[in-house]
Amino acid sequence: MSEHKNTSIVQLMVDFEKGSISRRDVLRRGFVLGLSAPVIASILMMGTRGAAAQDGTPAAEVEAGSTIVVPEGLRTDLGGTKVSAVLAEASSPDGPWIEAALAKFSEATGIEATWVTGETSATDRLAIYNQQFAAQSDDNDVYQIDVIWPGIVAEHAVDLSGPLADLAAQHFEAIVANNTVNGVLVGIPWFTDAGLLYWRQDLADKYAVTVPPATWADLEAAAQTVMDGERAAGNPDFYGFVYQANAYEGLTCNGLEWQVSNGGGSIVESDGKISVNNAQAIAAFDRARTWVGGLSPQGITTYQEAESLNVFTAGNAMFLRNWPYAWAASQDSPAIADKVGVGVLPMGDGEGARNAATLGGWQMMVSKYSKNQDAGIELVKYMCSPEVQLSYAVERSHLPTIASVYDAPEVAASSEFIPRLKEVFQGGAVARPSSVSAEEYNAISTIYFTELNQVLTGAKSGADAAAAMEEQMTPIMQDLGF
Repeated sequence: MSEHKNTSIVQLMVDFEKGSISRRDVLRRGFVLGLSAPVIASILMMGTRGAAAQDGTPAAEVEAGSTIVVPEGLRTDLGGTKVSAVLAEASSPDGPWIEAALAKFSEATGIEATWVTGETSATDRLAIYNQQFAAQSDDNDVYQIDVIWPGIVAEHAVDLSGPLADLAAQHFEAIVANNTVNGVLVGIPWFTDAGLLYWRQDLADKYAVTVPPATWADLEAAAQTVMDGERAAGNPDFYGFVYQANAYEGLTCNGLEWQVSNGGGSIVESDGKISVNNAQAIAAFDRARTWVGGLSPQGITTYQEAESLNVFTAGNAMFLRNWPYAWAASQDSPAIADKVGVGVLPMGDGEGARNAATLGGWQMMVSKYSKNQDAGIELVKYMCSPEVQLSYAVERSHLPTIASVYDAPEVAASSEFIPRLKEVFQGGAVARPSSVSAEEYNAISTIYFTELNQVLTGAKSGADAAAAMEEQMTPIMQDLGF
């Protein structure tokens, strides 16, 4: 190690120990110096630190893309090739990072990479993609696709199972399986999402209830105890549990978690078998019905993400099911900041019960109509690499799809929340049946959430709704060849 580098490291340690620089400054300067993750971690764990300096520097103060380390092994024989990638929408706060990431890729490979902005609405985005694919357009080479789209776009995708097999093996198995349609790896995971359970840690301590609850029965007992106590203390608007129960895609996500966690199957299995009409799924639906008007508001059947989050951040609920973004919102709420815990959703008590969290997130695919497929594959290889995912997590707080990235000290230093989620994706993540139902997924999901919403409103029993789901889904799956 050079004398200059030694001096720079010592100065970095001194500045951090004095509290004159933040954790993110350590990360940025550490990356520039080429320090390994363990070395950076040791600096971050040093003695006395200036709390204000450590915690008061927003991610925006880090120069966009400054933490990106270009992975080794990228091809350099494609210089002069141009690739266009449809990524985030124009208004995305990730924009500066994306531009910096593409600039570093171009510098390293000689491939000229351009960011094409996508539509904000996922529905609108997919419609435009389908128009381009139908025309076999070669305007764009790489597309950012939703986790429920692989079955819809598979016929238009380059199979990445060969050229990016080693990279795919590093990603969470459940997501790679979701992205594989009839043996074709449609996309490589870029960043992910999953359903999570949030709770009021201060109230858990106050009422001596165990969190996170291991089972739904445990959640019910804890929610009832806290709700009774808070209402007796003068808050009649306090509830035990809020979630998403309106008739829309969010209820498909919640319902899938309920039934899988109770050993009730995955609506439609990977072999095309409709499995939703079974005793354990029905029991899960009927259990959720008992929450409405009791542990949960009567109006929960109209709640989407925002409504349930608002109840929780106002300090009026013990438990919340939502997505990872809700963590930041909870910390911005004066009512509950620094009082919130987060972890995996409970399991049921049926045979085969387990923790379950519905997958969300985005992948990258290469269009088979691209004239520059090799360059597109290199861009996907770069953007979905451990090195670039690490930077995306550190600078933009997106959840990685590679387990090892969760263990990086840089991630914990920038967001102590992210490492807690590794177990969710390794053990409990479940995919919606979008790959097997392909272009008919929306029809399958609509049947599911419409019928389940009727259970929650009391219009139907779980058994009647499950039977109706199966009856309506059967001809759809038969038309698909199952």
